[in-house]
Amino acid sequence: MSGCCDQGCSLDGLRERQRGTLRAVLAVNALMFFIIAAAALYGDSTSLLADSLDNLGDALTYGLSLYAVARGARVKAQVALFKGGLIFLAACVVAGQLLYRLFVPGMPLFEVMGAFSLLGLAANSLCLFLLWRHRHEDVNMSSVWECSRNDIAANLAVFVAAGAVWLAGSGWPDLVVAAGLVVLLLRSALRVISSARAELRVAGGAS
Repeated sequence: MSGCCDQGCSLDGLRERQRGTLRAVLAVNALMFFIIAAAALYGDSTSLLADSLDNLGDALTYGLSLYAVARGARVKAQVALFKGGLIFLAACVVAGQLLYRLFVPGMPLFEVMGAFSLLGLAANSLCLFLLWRHRHEDVNMSSVWECSRNDIAANLAVFVAAGAVWLAGSGWPDLVVAAGLVVLLLRSALRVISSARAELRVAGGAS
């Protein structure tokens, strides 16, 4: 009798689908980090820098998630906990840049902000589409979904900031949006960390 008619075979299929999706979104986010970071430096935009760091954090997150796919619940929870720490670190980096800009103001290029936020939106929409079916499978994939959903909000916020910079003729909208992204990242980090800690408690009780 074939060994592919049992739960183990079905689980292997699920893991392979997860791996395939994670490889795709890892490649997209790694590429977008370099593109958006270069644009942020050229356009002198703090909110666009926050967006690029979010892509970097996601690329690292997807790499860790690939490692965790075939592991047990405890390892997945530990990886999710680490991912929450990465999101928190990204928030701290953006907050530091934001404080710097408060003392050393700059005028970002709204054209660069707008164009590359739309490019990032297109890339992250693709990632969100690919991750949609995995969002409730386990704590590992749900934390990945959380990261991807944040990216969409970040891209839209930067695009709105670009319009506000153009209308106001000031760099303040860029800083306001960057501050909002810091809050978004912090809230996401807390949700991921809280969920991972709960999973670790369950896994510890089951062991």
